Amino acid sequence: MNRFEDNHINFNDKVILITGGTGSFGKECTKIILNKYKPKKLIIFSRDEMKQYEMAQNYPIHIFPCIRYFIGDVRDVDRLEMAMRDVEYVIHAAALKHVTAAEYNPFECVNTNIYGAENVVKAAIRTNVKKVIALSTDKAANPINLYGATKLASDKIFIAANHLSGSSNTKFSVVRYGNVIGSRGSVIPFFLKLINESSDFIPITDDRMTRFWITLEQGVSFVLSSMTMMVGGEVFIPKIPSMKITDVAEFIAPDVPQKIIGIRPGEKIHEVIITENDSDNTLELNDRYIIKSALSFWKEENYKDTEAKAVEHEFIYSSDTNSDWLDFETFSSLLQRSNIQINK
Repeated sequence: MNRFEDNHINFNDKVILITGGTGSFGKECTKIILNKYKPKKLIIFSRDEMKQYEMAQNYPIHIFPCIRYFIGDVRDVDRLEMAMRDVEYVIHAAALKHVTAAEYNPFECVNTNIYGAENVVKAAIRTNVKKVIALSTDKAANPINLYGATKLASDKIFIAANHLSGSSNTKFSVVRYGNVIGSRGSVIPFFLKLINESSDFIPITDDRMTRFWITLEQGVSFVLSSMTMMVGGEVFIPKIPSMKITDVAEFIAPDVPQKIIGIRPGEKIHEVIITENDSDNTLELNDRYIIKSALSFWKEENYKDTEAKAVEHEFIYSSDTNSDWLDFETFSSLLQRSNIQINK
């Protein structure tokens, strides 16, 4: 069951743009929007022409006439502005996300994740976009790696953008969640690749390591429902389960030994999505948390119909102290819903 699928904006006859639209999230978002709605335009904005070509094989324009494949880079504000003409809703998913690559290519990560965020803000305000929601990461909370630091800066840029929109009245908010089952870069495809290559062991960086888990479908639905709720300036965090990485490896490859190889540069033992410092500004809803905005126009009354309540002082939302944990049966069902086959 997808607990985030209710209360989505009706995208019928709307114009939507997804930056990084050929990535894992963008493709799933495209599928869900096209299955549920009939948008006027759905613009797939990304810099990789081959990925756009491949995506167009699944969503050809002659069958889906609302689709637009727009080649461009978020580093190019003029191209973004051209792409956003007449756009009402923007989902910003473009980013350089690989932790290790970011450590060794810091300027590239800064240019895409920070300056790219600034460019999205500028283009959205100039073209009078109604709402922009940006995808963040758990690594932006108390960051210890460059990727997390750039995404924290990006989050701050989008929150502050609500001060700048002026007469355009463009609203900006952020969504932050953990590991996505089945996405590129996830540990699960990596483990499966090792099994297919008959690896002698499954590498584990630290046997204490825990992670939050969410499916792509759930992630997209959470973003769409958060875009519906947003007033501007919030950070939305879903309530999702945790699992130890050693348990993930045991489920996927029960007969393959695990080998501890040590922490990689910039890697955390546990994921923290809400820090202690944010606890006094955090509201709890039935299916999510909201870090409140400090903006003057933002009022807690905006959420009075949701039965939102303040979390406890010094509350921390961390993958190791989470009250919701995945067992093998539930994890198996999530893999099946993500179309991931495990051969045992």
